Amino acid sequence: MAECVKILVVEDEARMRDLLRLYLEREGYWVVEADNGKKALEKVAREEFALIILDVMLPGMDGLKVCQEIRRTHAVPIIMLTARGEEIDRITGFELGADDYVVKPFSPRELVMRVKALLRRSCPQPAGRDVLTFPGLSIDHPARRVEAAGHEVSLTPKEYDLLYFLASQAGRVFTREQLLEKVWGYDFYGDQRTVDTHIKNLREKLKRAGRGAEHLVTVWGVGYKFEVKA
Repeated sequence: MAECVKILVVEDEARMRDLLRLYLEREGYWVVEADNGKKALEKVAREEFALIILDVMLPGMDGLKVCQEIRRTHAVPIIMLTARGEEIDRITGFELGADDYVVKPFSPRELVMRVKALLRRSCPQPAGRDVLTFPGLSIDHPARRVEAAGHEVSLTPKEYDLLYFLASQAGRVFTREQLLEKVWGYDFYGDQRTVDTHIKNLREKLKRAGRGAEHLVTVWGVGYKFEVKA
């Protein structure tokens, strides 16, 4: 994972930044810091990051706005940190493109575990070509590239992971709990509507591209499946 080691930590509390740096550097990650949203966006414009840890409650431009701005041009994984545990805040973060959401206070070890889980899924793997092709939709897994109706679709890392997982097991129905376990890769401490939000975002992006959304099927009372449709 040599190319996937630089992490941007955006947090206005110096003690929290120091704590996160300590735990991340202990795992061999290269940590870059920013104490407000403006500095974070400047660093993202100049440097490539494997992952961003982003506090919601920042001075000036808050973390939700920073996340939204980053998502205009970058698909880098984003973990949001917040002292607010309201469901609406979590859902808003996911709708703006966050891949994970951790409520303060939290265990630094748990955060490192989540970082590792996201990086395992977002860093390119040196495997042979593995391209899934369906009517109007193509998923190039080594390149993590999705095309719908001939147009490239920009997805967040977690949106891509969810689409690829379902498409690679077309026809099989998965519950929300199973998707949280298989796609998120650990016991996710959000509610199951996290999956619904990501499915909604996927459908909207595929619809804008012109094809593909019809393959994502809701199985009422159970969960979701990828169904191949002409």
